[in-house]
Amino acid sequence: MSAVLKSTTAAPDLSRLLDPRGVAIIGASTDLSRIGGQPIKLLTEYGFKGKVYPVNPKYAEVKGLPCYPDIAAVPQPCDIALIAVAGHLVPGAIEQCGKAGIPFAVVLSAGFSEAGEAGKALNEKLLAAIKLSGVRVVGPNCLGVMNLDQDFRLGFGGTLQLKTLQPGPIAMVTQSGGFGFGVVAVACYYGLGFNHVISTGNEADLTALDWMEHLIERPDVEILTAFLEGTTEGHRLRRLGARALELGKPVLVWKVGNTDVGSRAATSHTARLTAGYELFRTAFREGGFIEVQDVDDLVDYCKAFRCRKLPRGNGVGVMTLSGGAGVLLADRCTARGLTLPRLTDATRETLRGIVVAYASIENPIDTTAQGYNDNFASYTRTMREVLADPNIDSIVARSPRGSVTRAWAEGLVEMLKGVDKPLLLNWPTSPDDNREAMMYLERNGVPCILAPGRTVDAMAALTDFARKRRVFAAARARAGKRAVAPQQLDLPAAGTLGEHAAKALLQAYGIPVTGETLLAPDAIEKLGAAPLPFPLAVKVESADIPHKTEAGVIRLNITSLDGLKQAAREVLAAAKQYKPDARIGGVLVQQMAAGEEVILGVVNDPHFGPVIAFGLGGVFTEIMHDVTHRFAPFDCETATAMIHEIKGVRLLQGYRGRPPCDIAALADALSRLSLLAADHADRIAEIDINPLFVNAAGVVAADALVVLK
Repeated sequence: MSAVLKSTTAAPDLSRLLDPRGVAIIGASTDLSRIGGQPIKLLTEYGFKGKVYPVNPKYAEVKGLPCYPDIAAVPQPCDIALIAVAGHLVPGAIEQCGKAGIPFAVVLSAGFSEAGEAGKALNEKLLAAIKLSGVRVVGPNCLGVMNLDQDFRLGFGGTLQLKTLQPGPIAMVTQSGGFGFGVVAVACYYGLGFNHVISTGNEADLTALDWMEHLIERPDVEILTAFLEGTTEGHRLRRLGARALELGKPVLVWKVGNTDVGSRAATSHTARLTAGYELFRTAFREGGFIEVQDVDDLVDYCKAFRCRKLPRGNGVGVMTLSGGAGVLLADRCTARGLTLPRLTDATRETLRGIVVAYASIENPIDTTAQGYNDNFASYTRTMREVLADPNIDSIVARSPRGSVTRAWAEGLVEMLKGVDKPLLLNWPTSPDDNREAMMYLERNGVPCILAPGRTVDAMAALTDFARKRRVFAAARARAGKRAVAPQQLDLPAAGTLGEHAAKALLQAYGIPVTGETLLAPDAIEKLGAAPLPFPLAVKVESADIPHKTEAGVIRLNITSLDGLKQAAREVLAAAKQYKPDARIGGVLVQQMAAGEEVILGVVNDPHFGPVIAFGLGGVFTEIMHDVTHRFAPFDCETATAMIHEIKGVRLLQGYRGRPPCDIAALADALSRLSLLAADHADRIAEIDINPLFVNAAGVVAADALVVLK
């Protein structure tokens, strides 16, 4: 786990935006189907207990309420002004809210930064009004906000009018109001409850991160969900992830817009491998985020986390009434990194006295359809024994079907009292079949998920969040321990460092580099002996030629003095042909290295900070994209976890007779690189170590590049 980030600024207090004493509707309409009328209908017919103040000089009253000519005439207290007027009138309305002492505004109006050059100009006027007035603004171009615990629905659209919305411990922040509110509607149909639902719109003022930081701290929020299109507040996203782990509150995040990362002029290989979505994925991997890809994921994972139980490990007991279902669930567990441990001898002996002789008491456990003969009481007893097994951390089980399900559900809930291990049920039919039984189970902390594979996926989400919390706690306990103290570096003002100078920085942080000598171009011909033992490599040293292979300025496996001189002539000529104006710092003569090739690198992102990339070299990196990332700095334990995340780790562990590589030395190099990047984040933009050779004896950097800010 990377170093824990501490926030330097407090999130704004948004409490009154969710629990206002009074709400003014600027642009109120007597037509309750219009955007200016729907908020009045919602506030007056759905149980809101505060005051509602329509504002429109055209009307004396709206829906039986006094209508005020302007915001200055509205009585106090009034905590929110909802603004539903033409876009060009919004800045003036914000200024009037400030003069009237109204602290918050929710702007439904559109036509701002999303609407071309004219919209951008109008947005600048809005920003000026916000700054002048001090009013905190949700939107513009948003759908509204809801606090279902307080029967507070402020906004417009079909979802807000649904009677099926129900309160609960889940909050949603969405950068797409229409889509995000629709997701909430679907989730409520499946029995989930939301307290706070926020559409952030264009985020002229309050951002998704403002809301997420506020909501994660609220005691009434147990699960935070978010639909994100993007953010430039990467550091805050990382801090939120750390806080979620600290509080034990999962953040289910649905990030979209991940494929079109645009073109980026990058000097290093690492920069091309570390862009856009990769940075978000790294933040999600390290923090208390669980990434979802569809509505089903969000619904299933919310159900799972509502059981308020986390596995202590990844050992799953799979229980079914059908052998085929058990095989399917077992396969999915393996694919998701979950294990099916063998039950203890004591547990299996107990099970022999519960199930029929031909049932399977190996994991996965198949008690067979004989459960119908005792209303599945034996199935419940089997679950109890499996949950008590010390090798089992959780259970994924198939639910029975038919008329006995409700009675069986009551017995299961009773059995689970006092059990601290999670149990997820795969509901083998539609949610409308035995819906009463399913709702009873879910009200009592037994999640029911419709598809078998999705049930395993939900358990994997629980298991991953629990693992992250353990890793986070362990990293905190190790905080402050460093492999190397911060080093003072003599860096030029800007530009790119050539290989020799770049390796000097690596050496300052204890990262091994190849033995090498930098010679002036005319010194090569005067050599009477090789400066280093053969075999050797010869390269042009030039900060203007970062990619030597493409430029043809590298020769390998040189075994004689004549060969050395000839190689020097060739690379110098190639450099002149490739880039005639390149600055040549000399000829770099270095020892050949052997081992498996890996790539280590740094990209210092302006929004997220320095991120470290690691992957196997060659096609594994460039074509297969077998790369993983972490934010700097981190220790050797985190580095070791990184190494084991890539698919090609087997090559480092010894494969087909190859000796295993020194993974501890590789982890040490990764950790030291992360310290270098973090200590000098104000100066270093990119670092590329490509390749770093790893063998049984350790590691050595054979090439390096540093780009300065």
